[in-house]
Amino acid sequence: MVSDIKQVPESPVGKTGATGGDPGPKTPDSAGVHHVTPAESKSPEASLESSETSPEQTAKEVRNLSWLLSRLRIWRRRGLILVLRVSRLVAIGVRQIRPGLRFVWRSLLRRWRRSLEFRTVLTTLLLAVTSFAIVGAYLSNQIANNLFQERLTQAESESRFNVKQVQDTFDGAQVTDQSSVITLVYDTLTAVEGRGSVIQRRYVFEAAPEQTKPRNRWVESRASDQLTVRVIPPELRKAVQTGGKQQFWASTQFPVGNEDRPGIAVGNMVTFNGTAYELYLIYDLNTAQQTLDEIQNVLWAGGAALVLMIGAIAWYVTRNVVSPVSHAAVVSEKLAAGQLQERMVVKGEDEVARLGASFNHMAASLQEQITQLATLSQMQQRFVSDVSHELRTPLTTVRMAAEVLFDAREDFDPMNKRSAELLYHQVERFQSLLSDLLEISRFDAGAAVLDAEPQDIFQVISHVMEGAAPVAAEYGSEVRLNARQKSIIVEMDSRRIDRILRNLLLNALEHGEGKPIHISVAANHDAVAVSVRDHGIGMTQAEAARVFDRFWRADPARARTTGGSGLGLSIAAEDTKLHNGWLQAWGRKGAGSNFRLTLPLRQGDIIAKSPLQLEPADIGFPGSASERQVLVLGPDSSGAPQPPQTVGGKPAPDDGVAGEMS
Repeated sequence: MVSDIKQVPESPVGKTGATGGDPGPKTPDSAGVHHVTPAESKSPEASLESSETSPEQTAKEVRNLSWLLSRLRIWRRRGLILVLRVSRLVAIGVRQIRPGLRFVWRSLLRRWRRSLEFRTVLTTLLLAVTSFAIVGAYLSNQIANNLFQERLTQAESESRFNVKQVQDTFDGAQVTDQSSVITLVYDTLTAVEGRGSVIQRRYVFEAAPEQTKPRNRWVESRASDQLTVRVIPPELRKAVQTGGKQQFWASTQFPVGNEDRPGIAVGNMVTFNGTAYELYLIYDLNTAQQTLDEIQNVLWAGGAALVLMIGAIAWYVTRNVVSPVSHAAVVSEKLAAGQLQERMVVKGEDEVARLGASFNHMAASLQEQITQLATLSQMQQRFVSDVSHELRTPLTTVRMAAEVLFDAREDFDPMNKRSAELLYHQVERFQSLLSDLLEISRFDAGAAVLDAEPQDIFQVISHVMEGAAPVAAEYGSEVRLNARQKSIIVEMDSRRIDRILRNLLLNALEHGEGKPIHISVAANHDAVAVSVRDHGIGMTQAEAARVFDRFWRADPARARTTGGSGLGLSIAAEDTKLHNGWLQAWGRKGAGSNFRLTLPLRQGDIIAKSPLQLEPADIGFPGSASERQVLVLGPDSSGAPQPPQTVGGKPAPDDGVAGEMS
């Protein structure tokens, strides 16, 4: 940047010296100014002799040129090989380092998500570093500007004074010969330089170009400390040449030994013997730069130490606050895992200590209540199991007597006949309830064992549908089986799955109000789903959430005509848990309900998604009609599947949903 400082007061113009003509040959004078002497010309004979070369010399030069070209090709090839090897090594290094960097990055992200202490300390450090960087940069910039402005003001004042002295000396000089002029210029500029133990300022003295008046050629240029006019920025020279008596400055760099130092160049125009000269005084800013570097080093070192101290303080404070919370989290996880004796360690009387004491009191209260509930539950389970076992013997005796009376009911009068039938049916229901209670007690005691083996689930479904055919005929409901696949092999306990599906189908028939029942089967790569859909009275979302509770009924006043123990769906849910499956219910008042059983194809697998949707879209089974198999049990089938209906030799479509197959 070139800046116009101010105009220098005009110095009184002295008498100009006589303009000299073209100088002759020059030799170095005592002042150290080197003059150029023309070289002696050679004779034509010598030139001709030197221009002639022999054939041997020409051949030698050609051989040297060929050798040089071959060496260049070899070195170029070696350079390419070296570049390729280096690039290959860099690529290998990047490939080897990338997994490590990825691991470190993932570790940091995981630590960031899971550790409040790490997140708080790192955030504090980042904010502290950012704040100190901004403040340090601002202070460093202000200090640098102040140092520079101070040195610039000093350079401006000294330059104005020294230029005035130089101009006064040149104006009052009475010298006409070459030696005197050179001596005067040298002494004047040396005085301006202020040479002593340390050079205070350096100068560049250059005759202004393109002067129309004749100039004294005895002094063209001078500079101190082996400087040249190239250290002066071109913008500054142009401003000085066109600015007249004004003073200009610009930042620059100049060599001192083996280093480049920052400086300020101040330029003015002076005249001597009618010739205009550019006089540049260069002020060294190395001392100011060293001072600035020391200040910056102190700032950054102090900032780094302060950031580390802030990080240590943040870590200490955060650790004191987060450690009890982490300890509480560990203790709560152990309590959730069943280790009810775990407690927090309480130290002190502060807020954290009060929190720990409250946590321990809560844990003790929960342990006491859970222990009481567990004891009560064990007593209830033992009571149910004992009562069920005790009732089996008398119930067997009563059943045998009921069967005898039921078989002989034709010999009784109508009232006794009806009593014998009621006794028989209620004993059958009582025996079913007792069997369910025994099964529930086995589930509660953890004695239920899964006997899984690969089997086709369609065989189980067909067996369930055949067993429910009389009930379907009684209610007048049609049961339809919808499936894409012909066979689905599942690792399951067929007895328990048969019981689950029988409970679901009988429940659908009981609440289906004589409307069609749809059983849909589908499978994906890891699970199979069976849904039982009825279009009966339905149920609300609240009822669907409680439908698997023991002895729960949506309408307690509703009479049960089939089963009726109230434990069927609860047992189905427990059987499903043994298979690591899902048993879910959906219902809507007046639109029916849908129960979906989802099982893993292989024991030990985890179900990611059920192949069937829980909320049905009418029949709710995807696919085209040609891909489905349908087994229909109608009210007139009497427990046997209906034969296929055909139209023109082809299976007839079933209301646009599926074809019928036996």
